Amino acid sequence: MKLKKNIVFLGMMGSGKTSLGILFSKKFNLDFFDIDRVIENKMNMKVSKIFEIKGEDFFRKLEEKTTLEILKKKNIVISLGGGGFLNRHIRKVIINNHISFWLNWKNQTLIDRIKNSSKRPIAIKSSEIELLNLIKKRSHIYSKAMYKIDCENQTKKELIDKLTNIYETKKNNN
Repeated sequence: MKLKKNIVFLGMMGSGKTSLGILFSKKFNLDFFDIDRVIENKMNMKVSKIFEIKGEDFFRKLEEKTTLEILKKKNIVISLGGGGFLNRHIRKVIINNHISFWLNWKNQTLIDRIKNSSKRPIAIKSSEIELLNLIKKRSHIYSKAMYKIDCENQTKKELIDKLTNIYETKKNNN
């Protein structure tokens, strides 16, 4: 299948962007890019280590450059890092040129998924209250995505079916 626009999954860390992105890309035989993995491969270290050694500012600049490069590709599925859509340059390109899905979950579900996760640098040092505030703050930005997908109590298959139906409808109306 050829896409007119790339598919971008966004949302909080732990929302399933990567696992759903992989499933969606396999279903349609499209290349898949997880921005965090691309950065880890480029830097030859985990995101948490990049944060620790180089700092968040360094990571965010690299994330912007990497994401904007990948968004120029065609016929791909992308999983943004949790903070990627907060960047106004990235967000503008996605909103204007691509199909974006916000994978939304109940706050407590996200907190349970991400607290105590050593691979999520922002979550490592955050209390549940701080994570809740982060979710609320980011949700305001995530709401600018083309589609909000409520994921609670749904299987991966149900979510892929829902995403496929939305994409097929969108594709047929363009």
